[in-house]
Amino acid sequence: MRRPLASGGGTHQRLAANTQSCMGAGPGSPGHRAVAAAETVALVLGPESPLPESADDVEELAWLLRGHIGQLGALVTPEASALHSAQKLASEAVSDGYMPSRVHLVRLAEATRDLIAAVEAHDMASVKPTMRPRWRKPRINVLRAVVFVVAFACVILAASVPRT
Repeated sequence: MRRPLASGGGTHQRLAANTQSCMGAGPGSPGHRAVAAAETVALVLGPESPLPESADDVEELAWLLRGHIGQLGALVTPEASALHSAQKLASEAVSDGYMPSRVHLVRLAEATRDLIAAVEAHDMASVKPTMRPRWRKPRINVLRAVVFVVAFACVILAASVPRT
């Protein structure tokens, strides 16, 4: 069961901190965008997340989720079914009334979660493991010879310095 928010002001502070830390994290690789979207989805769908009290909180969460859908939509193929359903929900306005607006918000969060899964699946399919050339480990006799040559060069250098 979800609990109502204790105060509406705390939600704005938490959302602002979430937006600044995740959205402003830099140029934004797909991983960063997916993590930021997952954190916003957790604000709505998390087991301990309370329902937003005010209509402003609902609008702000819907605005964040729409932004994530726009950013993640560029990372998947245009034919993805999760993208079409998420874009369709994002284009709809938030319904008036307490329950219809919360239901729309939950559906928007679920569509965003499906889009995150599609982005992660697309990333895993497109990433090919690259093999870097490995250095061969030198044998112990080669290392001994190198140490001997360096030591011998130091002895010759020391012998060639004039004594005063």
